[in-house]
Amino acid sequence: MSIQLTVNGVSRELDVDPDMPLLWAIRDHLELPGTKFGCGMALCGACTVHIDGAPTRSCITPVSAVAGKSVTTIEGLATAAAKAVQEAWVALDVPQCGYCQSGQIMSASALLASNPQPSDADIDAAMAGNICRCATYVRIRSAIHQAAGALAAPQSKGT
Repeated sequence: MSIQLTVNGVSRELDVDPDMPLLWAIRDHLELPGTKFGCGMALCGACTVHIDGAPTRSCITPVSAVAGKSVTTIEGLATAAAKAVQEAWVALDVPQCGYCQSGQIMSASALLASNPQPSDADIDAAMAGNICRCATYVRIRSAIHQAAGALAAPQSKGT
């Protein structure tokens, strides 16, 4: 079955089983390896992508459910919130093993897009489904606050 969707701003047509998890369509058919397989049950968050801007677990989402929708993977994430999150991640040395990071960044970027000044409770709620086996949760929260601050700071004009 042919399924039409937009991935990272590019219209794509996939000839796959409509029940195939979006994760495998992204990784195996579109060759975008940044979205990770973790648990296969939507419990760890490693497979998080944005569907029409909302963070979604791609390991349990059938590719047919995203027909006609816009899918953004870590490779295509290019918003101001994403840039701020990625810069804060580096500045605060958030990643250790790095396996969960694409899913963490996808969830954090979506949080800041919808709530530019989240509280600790907001961050904890938004990130609850993202597991980090290295337990960098304190740095993740700090990085989200730093990114929020960067987004709120007036941007300098000129060169």
